[in-house]
Formats: sequence, structure tokens, C-alpha cells
Amino acid sequence: MDKVELSDSFATMFSNKEARMTDQITPSQFHEAEGVEDWRLTGEGATAFFRTRSFAESARFVQAISELQGVEDHSPGVDVRHDGVTVHMITYTSDYFGPSRRDVELARQISAAARKLGLAADPSAVQSLLIIPGATNIAKVIPFWRAVLGYEPRRDSPDEDLVDPHDRGPAFWFEQMNEPRGDGGGAIHVAIWVPYEQAEARIAAALAAGGRMVRDEFAPSWWTLADAAGNEADIATTKGRD
Repeated sequence: MDKVELSDSFATMFSNKEARMTDQITPSQFHEAEGVEDWRLTGEGATAFFRTRSFAESARFVQAISELQGVEDHSPGVDVRHDGVTVHMITYTSDYFGPSRRDVELARQISAAARKLGLAADPSAVQSLLIIPGATNIAKVIPFWRAVLGYEPRRDSPDEDLVDPHDRGPAFWFEQMNEPRGDGGGAIHVAIWVPYEQAEARIAAALAAGGRMVRDEFAPSWWTLADAAGNEADIATTKGRD
């Protein structure tokens, strides 16, 4: 696989292609701002993990976040677990995907709310996942992945990025390959877990978007499909796994 430099991808991830928003900032400016020591920039934007001692304590923290001024106008993504709460936020418009002064201000408020509850951040627990399929013809494979994942194009880069409209799954960035793999296979293989009753519709959508069935002998536990470049995706369910 002949790759372009991934640094180019991450540079454009936080780019301001046609900078119009007055509160856009660079990653360095975010990290240099006061009061954001708890936070790290990842592919999901500004992210922090706050450790808790119980699910109830996590819930109280989320309640405190919900009461912050301006949170409804710039709502963060929140993942609540019994041992901690992960919060992430990013400024996302038709021509920008990256950090902003709004992110800085809300990050400060969330950290302050955590301190009031006696919660500490653990930056070592922060990460995000970006999945990178490779293709010689990106335009030909994106419709397949949009259908099989139920994703939508990222507004500022619709020709190369797909994102989860519910802000739950990892983003997909499509890498240009100069030539296909010698063995005819694709660059990645992922599994998408869905409720069994949704599997048939998801498979049909993927096939209609240019995909092909690779194997179905393990159905209804999973079906393996592939896009035009050979990248494979399993539509997986819990059916038949007892």
C-alpha cells in the first residue's frame, strides 16, 4: 500500500480551509490556553477523562455539566462509566473541524465542575480511533462505507471523511492508494455490530452502494462484505452465538 503521509491527514483535520469563524484557534493555541491542563486534543477534538468512584458519582458529574452556562449551544459528547466520564468537544461547521475559543471556555468550566466534586482528570486514559481504508478510487468506495456504517459525510471534507451522525463510532478517513495491493485484498477489515433485526437492511444498503458479499456461511452471527477496493466489513450480530 503506497501511503501518503498521515501527518497531512491530521493537519487537514484541524485546518481552517476558509476561516470565517472568529473563535477558531490552532491546536497549539488550545494547549497553551490557561485552565485546560486536563484536556488533550484527539481526532474527536478536545477530550478529557475524569475518574470517578461509582456510576452515581459519574451521573452527578454529568448533571453538573448539563447545568453549565452555554452548554446547550455547544454540547459536548459524554461517555459515562462506573469508573469515569469521558468528555469531548469540537467545533464543526461546513468549512471547519477543529478547536475553538468556545471549546477552551467550556473545557475550563467542565474542569472547574469536576474539581468542585473532587474529581481528577487522567490524561493518560484519553484516545480516539480513526479508521483509514485505502483505495485507488476513493469516490467509488465511499458510498459503500456510508451505507454499511450508516454514517454521513463530514461537512468540511465530504469527499474523504465519514462520521457517525450520533457521535458514537470512530471516524473514517479515506486514503488515496497509488496502486492496489498485490494480493487483491483491501487495506482494512472492520466489524460493525448491529441489532439482528437491522442486519438485513444494512446488508442490502451496502450491496446497493457497490459492495459485494464475500461470505455468509457464518450468518446470522456475521456476514462479510467488501467494497470495490477489497476492504472488508462484517455485519455482526449476537444471533447464533449461544
